[in-house]
Amino acid sequence: MAGLILSAPGSASGKTTLTLGILRALKNRGIPVRSAKSGPDYIDPRFHAAACGAECFNLDAWAMHPDHIRALAAGPDPLIIEGAMGLFDGAPPDGKGATADLARILNLPVILILDVSHQAQSVAAVAKGFATLDPSVTIKGIILNKVGSPRHERMVRLALAPLGIPVLGAVHRQNGLQTPSRHLGLIQAAEHPDLETFLDQAADIAADSVDIDQLIGLAENQTPPQATSTPLPPPAQRLAIASDTAFAFAYPHLLQSWHGQGAEIETFSPLADHPPPQADMVILPGGYPELHAGQLAANTRFLDGLRNAKAVYGECGGYMMLGDGLVDASGTRHQMAGLLRLETSFASRKLHLGYRNLTPQGGPWAWDLKAHEFHYATTLSAKGDPLFHATDAEGTVLNPMGLRSGTISGSFAHIIDRA
Repeated sequence: MAGLILSAPGSASGKTTLTLGILRALKNRGIPVRSAKSGPDYIDPRFHAAACGAECFNLDAWAMHPDHIRALAAGPDPLIIEGAMGLFDGAPPDGKGATADLARILNLPVILILDVSHQAQSVAAVAKGFATLDPSVTIKGIILNKVGSPRHERMVRLALAPLGIPVLGAVHRQNGLQTPSRHLGLIQAAEHPDLETFLDQAADIAADSVDIDQLIGLAENQTPPQATSTPLPPPAQRLAIASDTAFAFAYPHLLQSWHGQGAEIETFSPLADHPPPQADMVILPGGYPELHAGQLAANTRFLDGLRNAKAVYGECGGYMMLGDGLVDASGTRHQMAGLLRLETSFASRKLHLGYRNLTPQGGPWAWDLKAHEFHYATTLSAKGDPLFHATDAEGTVLNPMGLRSGTISGSFAHIIDRA
C-alpha cells in the first residue's frame, strides 16, 4: 500500500476541495486511487467516492482498533487520506483520534495544506511548528492555499525555503468553487446541483496548481500487518437498510464488515414510499428526516411496513423517525412512526457533539460500542427504557441514551465500532 495524508493546521483550510481536486485529477489521468476520511464524517466520503470512483472509508483513530484501521487502509492502489480539523486536533483530554494518530498507526507522510490568505513570512513559523512538534509525524510536503497574488506566493515560498520541506503547489484564491452548505455542514453529494462540474473544476485547479506527480511520488509504501481486531457482528442475519437523501448516514466499513460476516443486506427508500423488504431487522440510519418530515409522514406504505417489521433500529435521524412526532425548524409538528415514545424538535436547536462510549442496556447489541453524536435536535420528551449507558471521551457519565421497546430501539449515537 502506498499512501499519504492531506492535513492542515485547522478547519476551513481547503482540505476537502483540494482532496477532491487531487482525487479527480488522478482519476482523469487513469491512475487508480483510493481515499479515506479521518474521523466520524458522513458527508465528505460521499464526495470522495464520486471524485475517484471508489468507496471511501472512515478511519477513526479514537473509535477503531489500530489493526482495524490498518486492514481498512490496505490495498493495491494508492491511498489518499483527508484529515479532520487540525493535524493534532482530537478528543479531550489528550487529543486521541487526531489525524496525527493515523499518521503514526499507518506510518504515512503528511502533506500540510496552509491557508496563507492572512499571512506572508509568518507562515514559516506555522510550518516549522507543525513539522517539529512530534518527530513521529513526518511532514513531507506543503501546499499553499488561498494565495493572493504571484508576489504573495514568492514571499511565502522564500520564507519557507530554509525549512527544506518541498512546496508542492500554490492554489490562488478561487471564486465559485464553494459547495452549498446547511446546518450540519456540506450538502450531501447526491444533492449537489452539478456535482460532476464541481469535481472537474476542482481537478483542473489541482492539476494547474499542484505538482501531482511529485505529490504521488511522496506516497510511502507500507505493508500493514494482518488485522487481529474483532469486528462488530451484524445485529441480525437479514438487514433492510434505509438509503436515500433522508437516511444516508450509514458507515461503509460496517456494511462491508457485516456482509463479509455473512449478513444479507438490502436497501430501500423511505422517501420513495418503499416498504422495508422482508428482513430480520430494519435499520434507519441518520440523515436529514427533518427536511423531509412532511413527505415521510405521508408515506403510508413505508410507515405501515415499518410498523409491521420484526425489529427496527434507528440512529439519530432514524431514531427521530421512530418517535411519535418531530417538530421542524418552522415549528410544524409531523407525525412519525409512533414506535417509541419520543418527541423531538428543530424549532429550538442545540448542538450535541462528541464521542461516546456505549454500554447496551438491552436491544440488538451485546457488546460495548464506540460511537459519535452530532445533531442539533432538542428532545422534548422521551419515555421508556434507555438503550445505552453512556460516557463521553473523558469518561464523564452522561444521561442514558436512546430508548427501547420490545424489538424497537434507537438513539442519537452513530455507532462506529466495537469497543
